[in-house]
Amino acid sequence: MAPSLDETPTTTLPHNGSKLGTTSACCYSGVDSKSASSQQMRDVKNPSLHVTKDRTIKMAEAPILRPGPGDALIHVKVTGICGSDVHFWRSGKIGTLTVDGDCILGHEAAGIVLEVGEGVTTLKKGDRVAMEPQVPCGTCFLCSNGNYNLCDDVQFAGVYPYHGSLQRYKVHPARWLHKIPDNVTYSQGALLEPLSVVMHGITRTRLALGRGAVVCGAGPIGLIALAAARASGAHPIVITDLEPRRLKFAKEFVPSCQRYQIDRSLDAQGNARGIRKLFGETEYHAPETILECTGVESSIVTAAYTVRRGGDLMVIGVGKDIMNNLPFMHISLAEINLKFINRYSDTWPSGIRALEGEILDLDKLVTHTFPLEEAISAMELCGDITKGSIKVHVVDDRDDVGL
Repeated sequence: MAPSLDETPTTTLPHNGSKLGTTSACCYSGVDSKSASSQQMRDVKNPSLHVTKDRTIKMAEAPILRPGPGDALIHVKVTGICGSDVHFWRSGKIGTLTVDGDCILGHEAAGIVLEVGEGVTTLKKGDRVAMEPQVPCGTCFLCSNGNYNLCDDVQFAGVYPYHGSLQRYKVHPARWLHKIPDNVTYSQGALLEPLSVVMHGITRTRLALGRGAVVCGAGPIGLIALAAARASGAHPIVITDLEPRRLKFAKEFVPSCQRYQIDRSLDAQGNARGIRKLFGETEYHAPETILECTGVESSIVTAAYTVRRGGDLMVIGVGKDIMNNLPFMHISLAEINLKFINRYSDTWPSGIRALEGEILDLDKLVTHTFPLEEAISAMELCGDITKGSIKVHVVDDRDDVGL
């Protein structure tokens, strides 16, 4: 039997700028006896997908937490599998973030509120919500000036030791749960996290109506960037990739785009010339904005030679710790604005409005769905690029799981 809430150590999490929430970080607490009868407790299950220190994944029953002050308990309806989830599984780390013990994966999530903790006035039972997975400290100068994504003390769901959303029940600070309208589905709510990554990148560029842009990489982030750039009025837009099937999907997804398949026999400058020809013959016609969504060094180098002098090269993708081959002098002499992002800040409200107003339609990106109990199969599919998946969602659409 799981220990009671009082028997298990908890870690204080921030809520709305103050240390209010008390959600378990890496050590679980069990179901509080007040939440349901003993008979109901025997029937309640919380299946979850864990990554382990030895780079394996497993399904396990997780205890159910009660929401502390400032928290809400949600039934997670949909979680999207991210490339970072697969990377933590296969590599055991991303940069300085390491898997040092069992951790429930998942951070692209939406669900329904089952219970709220003391002091929560913004949510109530039955509210449909999308989860912003990062929980910053709320007190440092970066949090104070709005750059809370850069907080050194951020706690991110699905990154050890903070359990993620690939489970039926999850407690999360109410401050970072965003209500979604009735015409936004749970699946769309789960897409708000990758959409937020793209939106944060675009806001730091000069992407503009009728101005050319390139999107590097036709994976989920690249395809969302393609759709967002089109919705922002950029034209023409070229998307690049090595994989012809993904480029085919991109054309079906945004018919007005042009495609360029990277030629492995050419160097970065050779591919850059090929991409530039799609825009015109002069420097003036070269793309002013590039959204680099792979993080691969060779792609970033190609993008540096592609972008117009004085243009913006926004690296959205996550790459190696160190890159030694960037063309520094070209970037310098061409006054290319090489920029990077770290997650997002204040993107959920505008992302929700974009979906609610049908400015963006991202539904086609979800190519596969799996029930929560088959989350391992979802991970295996995502980990095999030959299978042709774009975005895989893990769904728990049961309606009989209220506590």
